[in-house]
Amino acid sequence: MKLGVPKETLAGERRVALVPDTVAKLVKEGHAVVVEPGAGVAAGFTDEAYRTAGASLGDPWAAEVVCKVQKPSQAEAGKLRDGAALVGLFQAATNPDLMQQLAGRRVTTFSLERLPRITRAQSMDVLSSQASAAGYKAVLLAAETVPKFFPMLVTAAGTLSPARVLVLGAGVAGLQAIATARRLGAIVSGFDVRAAVKEQVESLGAKFLAMEEQVQAEGAGGYAKELSADQHQRELEFLARNVKDADVVITTAAIPGKRAPVLVTRAAVEAMRPGSVIVDLAAETGGNCELTQAGTPVVHQGVTILGPVNLPATLPLHASQMYARNVATFLAHIVKDGKLQLDFADEITKATCVTHDGKVLTS
Repeated sequence: MKLGVPKETLAGERRVALVPDTVAKLVKEGHAVVVEPGAGVAAGFTDEAYRTAGASLGDPWAAEVVCKVQKPSQAEAGKLRDGAALVGLFQAATNPDLMQQLAGRRVTTFSLERLPRITRAQSMDVLSSQASAAGYKAVLLAAETVPKFFPMLVTAAGTLSPARVLVLGAGVAGLQAIATARRLGAIVSGFDVRAAVKEQVESLGAKFLAMEEQVQAEGAGGYAKELSADQHQRELEFLARNVKDADVVITTAAIPGKRAPVLVTRAAVEAMRPGSVIVDLAAETGGNCELTQAGTPVVHQGVTILGPVNLPATLPLHASQMYARNVATFLAHIVKDGKLQLDFADEITKATCVTHDGKVLTS
């Protein structure tokens, strides 16, 4: 099968859907890979590296399956051949016009953020691999911004106490943030409404913060579910008491298909010490902090609130390597004997396929 790899055109996007190592494996399996010139340069992968891996350089949009990171523009979608397949992160539920355009060209579209969290899909889970990059980078941003060292230091000028880091949400991004902050020497606490993650938080050397009345908020697939109004109010009050003592707060909480829950209110921010830092990884879906502005740093009463967007793209080499492995595994699931073979009884295929046979399949 002919696979195409375009250069990403979204502002700030430096990742590439397939890297040379993955291309070499796909070519060995019998696929032909066409890479747009310069597609991997921003991630550290030269055109020559792709040639060496067995790819050709040319127009990727004529391929049978086009692999991307971000959703295509309207113009890019128009370049796809009728009946082609498209694989990437397209946020299908919030881009209905794009889905209609792709369906109109009879494109079979796979939106990988919809992968179910089941054992068979773990090696395809692009959200988890990219969240790991985001959690790591969030701590580095915090360490760069907070006006103190992370580790305890004993110096000739006296002993400096370590930074106190609070991580809200113990999914993949949160656990990576906890691990990274611990490596940098901070005193770390973690909070999550899912009691099941307590052991994971503690295994990384952090303290798990548990509410006096623990709520049960684990939904389908291991994700957090939305709390009732009363539960959420108790959660806010509990978090406010802990946020005020933190030098750094990193928030990662998300609810699939919904706005990110507000966990840090304006009042909680105003109770923090000047110089404290909040890094809100949920900025793109509304933010976990009431004052977050996506992509724009905010300073409120001496507290800096960062709402970074697309953090994995700031670590493009490793993020691309992980993403490419996920995509290659997914391709092996949907391509058999050089042809696209779809089994809609399979939960992975059913969940990810959002346009097919001229129809939009998103619910």
